Amino acid sequence: MVLWILIAVLTGIAAFAALWPLARRTPVLPAVQSDVAIYKDQLAEIERDRARNLLPPEEADAARIEVSRRLIGAASRDTPELAPSTLRRRAAALAVLLVVPAVALGLYGRLGSPKLPDQPLQARLDAPAENASLEHLVVQVETHLARNPDDGRGWEVIAPIYLKAGRFAQARQAYANALRLLGSTSEREASVGEAATAAADGIVTADARAAFERAVSKDPANAKARYFLGRAKEQDGDKAGAISDWGKLLAAQQTGTPVAAFLRREIARLGGPAPTEAPERGPNAEEVAAAGKMTPQDRAAMIEGMVAGLASRLKDGGGPLDDWLKLVRAYSVLGQKDKAIAAAADARKALAASPDQVRTLDDLVKSLGLEG
Repeated sequence: MVLWILIAVLTGIAAFAALWPLARRTPVLPAVQSDVAIYKDQLAEIERDRARNLLPPEEADAARIEVSRRLIGAASRDTPELAPSTLRRRAAALAVLLVVPAVALGLYGRLGSPKLPDQPLQARLDAPAENASLEHLVVQVETHLARNPDDGRGWEVIAPIYLKAGRFAQARQAYANALRLLGSTSEREASVGEAATAAADGIVTADARAAFERAVSKDPANAKARYFLGRAKEQDGDKAGAISDWGKLLAAQQTGTPVAAFLRREIARLGGPAPTEAPERGPNAEEVAAAGKMTPQDRAAMIEGMVAGLASRLKDGGGPLDDWLKLVRAYSVLGQKDKAIAAAADARKALAASPDQVRTLDDLVKSLGLEG
């Protein structure tokens, strides 16, 4: 109903704006008014001259007829109701009042949704999440949090959305609320510091640095916190310290990941020698040719020897996550389930400082069916 009232009001305003200039009559030109007055004066003058016997009756009648003819001609030029322009104005007014609204309503009835009921704001907020846009989802969460300010999960859900949308102050407050309500973890502390840094135009403030330090104390492998602590050193003028911290962080990353590539660019930006990725050693052409001539038994023995060498190296000196995953996968392919499970247990111990890497290892164990 509100929509129809709005349409009617807008149509009335548009019609009034179009009819206003058409409703004004064309003013009589000053020249026309002057001619009529002159001819009337001339008729009066003829009557006065005739009354004083200054004009013979025949001349007075002839003059009166001529002036009257001219008066009628001048007066006929001020007849707007008979002018073609008046008819055009009336036709235009009729079109504005009838044709335009009729065409508009017809198009709306055909192309629009006149039978669709109004949907108030609350109904839109209560709509299923799968049918809502991101903006509506944000409004839903904000409305929920306004009613339930102690919902820590809600604050944790909306905080990264604020951060990606550039609403840094709101992101910082949302992360702080989640931290206060849900408890301190390495990830939450790092997120609080990240939002505080973004709100300060990229400057690692004292509060942000404290948050990153708390994150590292809870998880020394927290890459986000370690990176920003390196940036704090750079801002303090300690470029060598930043390069050193980022180099250590890079060494702990999987090769070829976006994080590793980003750290290399940052180290290069500060003028530091970015470590090069150690290429994985594969068999050369001679070894491939030799393997092709081996018997199946010899080839299996060679593979087992390579796997045993990898296992020995990892057990003695440890290694990155990629190598542990290769070892577990290799034992599984060889059908040595017990060794694969034992290798996974060793990997968990070696990677205990990095929960994210342990989760990746556990995912592989589950996919290979090595649980239980």
